Amino acid sequence: MSSVAITKDTYLHWYESMLLMRKFEEKAGQLYGQQKIRGFCHLYIGQEAVLAGAMSVIRHDDSMITAYRDHAHALAKGTHPNAVMAELYGKATGCSKGKGGSMHMFDKENHFYGGHGIVGGQIPMGAGIAFANKYSGRDNVNICYMGDGAVRQGALTETFNMASLWKLPVIFVCENNGYAMGTSLARTTIQHDIYKLGLPYDIPSSAVDGMDPVAVHNAMDEAIQRARKGDGPTFLEMRTYRYKGHSMSDPQKYRTKDEVESYKAKDPIETVKQTIVAEKYADDKWFEEMDEKIKAIVDESVKFSEESPWPEASELYTDVYVQKDYPYIKN
Repeated sequence: MSSVAITKDTYLHWYESMLLMRKFEEKAGQLYGQQKIRGFCHLYIGQEAVLAGAMSVIRHDDSMITAYRDHAHALAKGTHPNAVMAELYGKATGCSKGKGGSMHMFDKENHFYGGHGIVGGQIPMGAGIAFANKYSGRDNVNICYMGDGAVRQGALTETFNMASLWKLPVIFVCENNGYAMGTSLARTTIQHDIYKLGLPYDIPSSAVDGMDPVAVHNAMDEAIQRARKGDGPTFLEMRTYRYKGHSMSDPQKYRTKDEVESYKAKDPIETVKQTIVAEKYADDKWFEEMDEKIKAIVDESVKFSEESPWPEASELYTDVYVQKDYPYIKN
């Protein structure tokens, strides 16, 4: 039974949050093409419902950790768009002081703990955060996101075993967009139903329509209730799709245009918009004003980043160790 009702306000918030993710990522793609953003850049376009449906049920003090396709996760968790864009630019005002870039977003104040470049590296850390919550007597839940390629890492099975044994308050979420980089799921694993990987560890596991925020909301709500009660982890396979390549350098020769268009036909933003219209939750003027609002937010994030300073060279030696006078760091 759902503990968090889906209301008119839920739909309006979903539309706003997903539109921000979409427009922000589209702008990031443009800026990458202009070489304003360097290094690697992995866009989230198409997968927005996975985050929108989760954010409508978790608390602000619940935590999140993910892989390197992380811009939208930071935005969804509450990091200011200015700080996210500045981090993409590598500026000192970025959420990781310009040191992390696209793949290593971090925001302690909003309980967002990365942004991790090592495939699957965040999985045991996600359980570790949950262990810290349980050990400290807090009822907070951690959501640990991963891609479908990461589930073939050995760390997943070790983590599942410990999380289930210790009944850790963690929700493992596989964002299955069908391709580990450019390799289809069918070519990399004998188990096409990824959620079944949790079953040998007595972890409640299921597949969820990751293109539908309602389905995501309900599945996450149930998982969060279990975790808060002390009943342990849940593993959810969110079946979603990315419209862009694995990264900005991906020519996407491994899939057809028809396949991409078939998923665009059930775009989560358009689906939510149709419900809002059908239920008369908002009129055309509201949508126009929301589009302008989001455009202004994204434009401001670019302006902020362009005008922000680069990190000082001395920043190379800070934030490496907790101990400020660590003897092997020489400035």
